[in-house]
Amino acid sequence: MAGEAVMREVKLALPMVPEMEIEASKAATSMAESMQMSPDRIDEVRMAVVEACINALEHSRAEDGKIDLTIQVVEDPEEKLRITVQDSGVGFAPDELEEPSMADKLKAERKRGWGLKIIRGLMDEVEIHSGPEGTTVVMSKLRGTA
Repeated sequence: MAGEAVMREVKLALPMVPEMEIEASKAATSMAESMQMSPDRIDEVRMAVVEACINALEHSRAEDGKIDLTIQVVEDPEEKLRITVQDSGVGFAPDELEEPSMADKLKAERKRGWGLKIIRGLMDEVEIHSGPEGTTVVMSKLRGTA
């Protein structure tokens, strides 16, 4: 993050209610379009934002019932979109999560648990910071060629 310049920024506080992830994805889409990101890359951003917001909604148990969303266009040295999804929930240990396996999930009663793997596959960079004061997911996507 050293040496980067924030070109544009949007901050939203979203209530943890069903479909708030749609509003978050609309904001991220607008920023990605403003930097002329390709439609395929925009779709990947949109899906990653939806997954991050749903994870916060389903798992954080945040007493304040909100998600703080920050969307930035940064130059570092290439132009990229950086999205931060933050909650003030109970946190978790990202390093202790078991990597989901298709074979195991097909046999399991609960098929869920793919969110972080999906986010990591869709975005160019993903950082997760979590503890008893909440979780912060920072995802970045290079603009790439339009």
